[in-house]
Amino acid sequence: MENLKAVSFDLRKDVIDIIMAGGGGHTGGDMSVLDILMELYYEQMHISPSNMDKPDRDRFVLSKGHSVEAYYAVLCARGFLELDTVKREFSKFNTAYIGHPNNKLPGIEMNSGSLGHGLPVCVGMALAGKLDKRDYRVYTVMGDGELAEGSVWEGVMSASHYKLDNLCAVVDRNCLQISGSTEDVMSHKRLKDRFESFDWHVRSVNGHDFKELKEAFEEAKTVKGVPTMIIANTIKGYGSPVMENKAVWHHKVPTQEEYAQIMADLAERKEAALHE
Repeated sequence: MENLKAVSFDLRKDVIDIIMAGGGGHTGGDMSVLDILMELYYEQMHISPSNMDKPDRDRFVLSKGHSVEAYYAVLCARGFLELDTVKREFSKFNTAYIGHPNNKLPGIEMNSGSLGHGLPVCVGMALAGKLDKRDYRVYTVMGDGELAEGSVWEGVMSASHYKLDNLCAVVDRNCLQISGSTEDVMSHKRLKDRFESFDWHVRSVNGHDFKELKEAFEEAKTVKGVPTMIIANTIKGYGSPVMENKAVWHHKVPTQEEYAQIMADLAERKEAALHE
């Protein structure tokens, strides 16, 4: 089996290259969410280029759609998209490779970017699966800043009311958003308790540890009668000290000097991962 940890640093290089080529992107959140996306697309979901139009495929919605560069990198690695095309077309005039997910592209279920929409839509997808007696599972990833949207909590209530045990949501808990710390903007104290109070099964994990992610997703598949929420504790800008835990990297393009240092840091971490 591939060393996903080592591969993750290669995909982070792809993310940086996409952002540099397009002249924009949400670098910090890309780096925090990428390992979650990898675990889903490499290990968990029944979805591939060969079955992406089949009714029994698993569904995924990137609710924090501004982190699309990480999504593109994973979709390229799994054969849905071509990396050279993404780099050439990203954020160019009249392109399909826009700065948020576009369901005109292979493998993307839903346009997203207006925060707070992913979970409610996934509630509908999961409920449809139940009504149609299909076995597919539905996944979504939200940002922690996104939890200030009221529609998230409407979705949380609906999912437990309809006992959607085929639904698994993830919070990318990197504790930063565009305007600073989530705890200063809209605090999330006792977040696990909040979701549990709405009758969700909840796991809190290290969002950069593939073993913990795998265990949480596998456990979610065994839970009956309630949906699952995974709180993935992550580091914004994960992969290089140049970016890590710095709110300014929510939406920032590296300078040439920063680019060189970030790439060197990612190469060093990949090497370390190969020898763990």
